[in-house]
Amino acid sequence: MHSIYNWIKVFHVLFMVAWMASLLYLPRLFVYHADKTKDKITSDTFKVMEHRLYYYIGTPSAVAVWITGLYLAYKLGIYGWLIIKFLAVIILTVYHILLMKYLKSFRDDLNSKNSSFFRKINEIPFLLLLIILIMVVIKPEI
Repeated sequence: MHSIYNWIKVFHVLFMVAWMASLLYLPRLFVYHADKTKDKITSDTFKVMEHRLYYYIGTPSAVAVWITGLYLAYKLGIYGWLIIKFLAVIILTVYHILLMKYLKSFRDDLNSKNSSFFRKINEIPFLLLLIILIMVVIKPEI
């Protein structure tokens, strides 16, 4: 492959790491925020942290992952493992959008979910990342 392909792959992995960090950390912030909604000062601090993580790190990284990933897939061609990876990334994207819903509910002081709920959904990106890594590293013949 051309050297540009390898550079795009480097940036794809970099943006993926940043996006995954946001997908793993934001629900953890929600866990703590859900327990502190009555404390306005602490709640306001969480709101700022959550907003910045989602809009300044998570969303730009997700967009960059999609752009670089589509380029890489175009150059690589279609394989069964790549389709499974693609489906996992679509689910991650839906999860990312779902987190925006919860972010807005905290922002508007309308959150109805407890910390246990956010602890549970915090496992979703980890499991999807496992599927993605298996597809990319092992490349099973599907």
